[in-house]
Amino acid sequence: MSHFLDRLTYFSQPRESFADGHGQVNGEDRTWEDAYRNRWAHDKTVRSTHGVNCTGSCSWKIYVKGGIVTWETQQTDYPRTRWDMPNHEPRGCARGASYSWYLYSANRVKYPMVRARLLQAWREARATLAPVEAWASIVGNEATRQSYQRMRGLGGFARSTWDEVNEIVAASNIHTIQRHGPDRIIGFSPIPAMSMVSYAAGSRYLSLIGGVCMSFYDWYCDLPPSSPQVWGEQTDVPESADWYNAGYIIAWGSNVPQTRTPDAHFFTEVRYKGTKTVAVTPDYSEVAKLADIWMNPKQGTDAAVAMAMGHVILREFYFPEQGERSAYFDEYVRRYTDMPMLVTLREHTLADGSVVRVPDRYVRASDFADRLGQDNHPDWKTVAFDEHGGAVCPQGAIGFRWGPDGRADQGQWNLEDKDARTGAPVRLRLSLMEAGPQEAQGWETAQVGFPYFGGIASAHFPSNVQSDVIARTVPVRRLSTVDADGTARELLVATVFDLQVAHYGVARGLPGENAAASYDDDTPYTPAWQEKITGTPRAQVIAVARQFAENAHQTRGRSMVIIGAAMNHWYHCDMNYRGIINMLMMCGCIGQSGGGWAHYVGQEKLRPQTGWTALAFALDWIRPPRQQNSTSFFYAHTDQWRYEKLGVEEVLSPLADRAQFGGSMIDYNVRAERMGWLPSAPQLKTNPLQVVRDAEAAGMDPKAYAVQALKSGQLKMSCTDPDHPDNWPRNMFVWRSNILGSSGKGHEYFLKHLLGTRNGVQGKDLGAGDAKPSEVAWHAQAPEGKLDLLVTLDFRMSTTCLYSDIVLPTATWYEKNDLNTSDMHPFIHPLSTAVDPAWQSRSDWDIYKGFARTFSALAPGHLGVERDLVLTPIAHDTPGELAQPFGVADWTRGECDLVPGKTGPQMGVVERDYPNLYRRFTALGPLMEKVGNGGKGIGWDTKDEVQQLRELNGAVAAPGPTQGMPRVESDIDACEVILQLAPETNGHVAVKAWDALGRQTGRDHTHLALHREDEKIRFRDVQAQPRKIISSPTWSGLESEKVSYNAGYTNVHELIPWRTLTGRQHFYIDHPWMLAFGEGFSSYRPPVDLKATAEVQGRKPNGNPEIALNFITPHQKWGIHSTYTDNLLMLTLSRGGPCVWISEDDAKRAQIEDNDWIELFNANGALTARAVVSQRVKPGMVMMYHAQEKIVNTPGSEVTGTRGGIHNSVTRVVLKPTHMIGGYAQLSYGFNYYGTIGTNRDEFIVLRKMNRVDWLDTPVADQLVRPTLDQGETA
Repeated sequence: MSHFLDRLTYFSQPRESFADGHGQVNGEDRTWEDAYRNRWAHDKTVRSTHGVNCTGSCSWKIYVKGGIVTWETQQTDYPRTRWDMPNHEPRGCARGASYSWYLYSANRVKYPMVRARLLQAWREARATLAPVEAWASIVGNEATRQSYQRMRGLGGFARSTWDEVNEIVAASNIHTIQRHGPDRIIGFSPIPAMSMVSYAAGSRYLSLIGGVCMSFYDWYCDLPPSSPQVWGEQTDVPESADWYNAGYIIAWGSNVPQTRTPDAHFFTEVRYKGTKTVAVTPDYSEVAKLADIWMNPKQGTDAAVAMAMGHVILREFYFPEQGERSAYFDEYVRRYTDMPMLVTLREHTLADGSVVRVPDRYVRASDFADRLGQDNHPDWKTVAFDEHGGAVCPQGAIGFRWGPDGRADQGQWNLEDKDARTGAPVRLRLSLMEAGPQEAQGWETAQVGFPYFGGIASAHFPSNVQSDVIARTVPVRRLSTVDADGTARELLVATVFDLQVAHYGVARGLPGENAAASYDDDTPYTPAWQEKITGTPRAQVIAVARQFAENAHQTRGRSMVIIGAAMNHWYHCDMNYRGIINMLMMCGCIGQSGGGWAHYVGQEKLRPQTGWTALAFALDWIRPPRQQNSTSFFYAHTDQWRYEKLGVEEVLSPLADRAQFGGSMIDYNVRAERMGWLPSAPQLKTNPLQVVRDAEAAGMDPKAYAVQALKSGQLKMSCTDPDHPDNWPRNMFVWRSNILGSSGKGHEYFLKHLLGTRNGVQGKDLGAGDAKPSEVAWHAQAPEGKLDLLVTLDFRMSTTCLYSDIVLPTATWYEKNDLNTSDMHPFIHPLSTAVDPAWQSRSDWDIYKGFARTFSALAPGHLGVERDLVLTPIAHDTPGELAQPFGVADWTRGECDLVPGKTGPQMGVVERDYPNLYRRFTALGPLMEKVGNGGKGIGWDTKDEVQQLRELNGAVAAPGPTQGMPRVESDIDACEVILQLAPETNGHVAVKAWDALGRQTGRDHTHLALHREDEKIRFRDVQAQPRKIISSPTWSGLESEKVSYNAGYTNVHELIPWRTLTGRQHFYIDHPWMLAFGEGFSSYRPPVDLKATAEVQGRKPNGNPEIALNFITPHQKWGIHSTYTDNLLMLTLSRGGPCVWISEDDAKRAQIEDNDWIELFNANGALTARAVVSQRVKPGMVMMYHAQEKIVNTPGSEVTGTRGGIHNSVTRVVLKPTHMIGGYAQLSYGFNYYGTIGTNRDEFIVLRKMNRVDWLDTPVADQLVRPTLDQGETA
């Protein structure tokens, strides 16, 4: 009413002016302002973050009013950076700012739900049977089992209760363990750094029951295999603040403003200092707009550009026509890389009858009669020449790392310039052409052959035809050695440096060297040579390489490459990466602040790692846990191997002995599992609990029994017959993941073979006329529906939820307590309970705790205290990585005996107390006091920390096996366990960890943490403000007020060796499989032909033109993977559904206009989307931004007759044998460290405009008839 009166009296109200008439005072009512005040009023604010795999790890202020989250804003109270650098805030993005929409949206999963047909069968069975027997009756009846499997993906959920779903889950797990074995229960959850306790909840449950934790970093293709190959490190990178210290930055395949949004300000701020920025992307992306130079090579050819840039760097800074070699570069590669190390050369006869030498293995101390004074692991100590030409064994090789305490070489695992025999200072010789002061030249030359792949013909990628073996002149020397049996022999050797220079084609004035006289020579790997392949002007390549190296020369390594998924998702991704890493090593950039390799793909930096692993994998109760590399697992169990068209011979080196390298990709994976290189899941065809029982009945040690039974064939490894029902995975948990809507490469194969439901697979498997794998049993009819039960925990109804049997509502990131870290900044900060979980949702910790409680209640009478035989691969950072120093021996072929941990998997027996599972889940077990904790090859005592946890969390009071142990009842208890045990958050532990490393290196490193020894970070501390972590030996950088975190910093400045064969960074890798596949040195390898379009193109025409294009899936702007893609705010800002970007040229060829509905298909499946026609896209490629789910605005496919599909509907995983290597120094398996990866960018699709858009929302009779392979085919 007052507002109405104000309007009536508006002109009669008295007014008073001020400020010379510029201001006016009036008396009108202002209650209308309350609407705004009320809108932004709140009762409290709480600090939290978003547990999404974006690497942002941004701190947010959550506003709560009346018990409801109303909105969120960015926190701005990060600890400051040092005075000469910008601060971290503001951190955040539009996606994170929209998260609160999810909490109360229709997309929210509110109650436990079960697929109706399964729930009906369960309730009918439970009417007469106990829980475990009820589940056995359901899965034992194939008709009942298939009745709910075939409904997966079609809705039909019924609301249940927590008690009921807990009983179903526990009963299914108990039956599976009894009938098949615990290793038939698997769990998939990614990226623990984004919500550590939530991940640990599921992994702890699985580890305690003997289930399998699936890897993610390799499956996501976030893992760059080049990193462990070169450094022995999974991934370690600079924090984004260190970009500001760089003098030159290349953003190579990393769209910084779009995918590193919270950190992009450092990229722009550093330009104010004069730093030059270069973008290397095939499309004109957002980072290209920020850069000074845009290089746009054809997609998939980046390694050719990198190799040409390496050629320029070597030519101008190592062999300049005028002036001296860069002293800094020379000093760096001589000390910190394998360039001085000696490599043997063996004879090889080429196809034309000519004989060349080819690089073979490193020279080892054991090659000499006196072993160069090395008695401990001489096979694992590499050799170089000193400046006088004498053979020496420099300190730092991996052989110095392992051995008994008190050995002669203890404390020599360091990078001090010393001869290991005498301890005297030594300067290693880079090249045999360096004449020592007391020696004549003493070297000769030889023609050395290097494999060349750039001439492989392709319909879609340009080639540069040369000989498939490039012979070049290399300085060599003869070396007198002895064989293992004492026979004298002469080796021809060369240094890695001399081989590398010849490989790059750099001229040195040697006779017949076949090297480039100028940059315009068309010979590998000149700028002119790459221009034919990549389309990048040679002048641009020369200029950027020159500037990059000149800056590094002037600043001692402050040149940086920010690199991303665009480079890592190709089959030969390691060649892309190693070409670039070579540039960085040549320029001395690794380990220098402002320089180095910045791979940002996945939030991999779980900073308090060693504190977390104890909790997550139940290492406080059992060791070892079961862990599996997901890529190999899904390749086998979704039967993608049955459709493999890429032959091993297509990727072999022309120098390989093809008689020794036959078979198919899965054959190599089987051999790797058999030799203990890769893990297996399931492990044995026989239940591992039964194996132990059989061993005990035979009066044998279970390990000895298993060895004997495997050799006799009585026991069989599951990997040899993945389609046999005894070897199927049976129960699968998915949490914190949308595997079917985001990362499930080969989506349609998942649906067909793993889930047994409707799918869009278009291709035929290998069939009767094709060559079959030699190591794997072939079943004429592939199974469909291996999983008995799929359980998904999520806060929203995702694609994975739609295909699940049980969907459980989990708390959102504002409704639970947890921890979060990232590689982009040095802070640890929390997820916090701003409000209680809505509806019937629960935190992940409480959900799995509920499973454990019900499991313990149901176990008696079915499972007691059981002994479980666990097979694990030969692991990196353990003495086992020194397994086979020379060659590869397979025990099944009679080449060696089966020796666990040497020629086969490690074997151990784990005791599982199933009735006390819940007690174990909620208490910190005794092994932390008995054995201690550790990581990455070092260990320390944790008795003090365990006692402090008793005082902090309280001790278990109830009588039983856990009485007196620290409680881990709540999610905050779990957070405190992590923080207390980790050196990154407990200064006392950090000092102990550095001291433990010092016992290996012989150097004191404790000074790196002593100044923070008394600091202990607690959960309430990080809720108050993000806290900077403490430097620890788990990571290779430092947290300091003097230097920003940068990977490799402690290797360079503390002389800690890299965890590799030589202890140094590797240009060369000498494993026989690496050489057989042509990857001893980095080279250009074109994309592979997956042959996915020929069998479908033109077979189901709709009247519109069809064109074949390379299918690229970059990270998107409107979501973080699939999260936010169904968020109304993000849908409103974007096109509101799936879309695909194509070039104007390709659109014209296919008669497509912007916003037309189009279809993409190949042998793997089909998807539908709208076309975005753009100049920014290069012809020949099509871009579908990753993880646009099919649950939003997706019509039916004309090809499949089912709803659209997702980006992974047209992909299929292909394995690479070199990623399977194990038991060989840095090439040894580690969970998410090394192993096969899920690449997908070599894929091609057929694109066409849709003729009819059908939303599949009409009666069945009017819907599209799903075509078969034969319908609509043309002659």
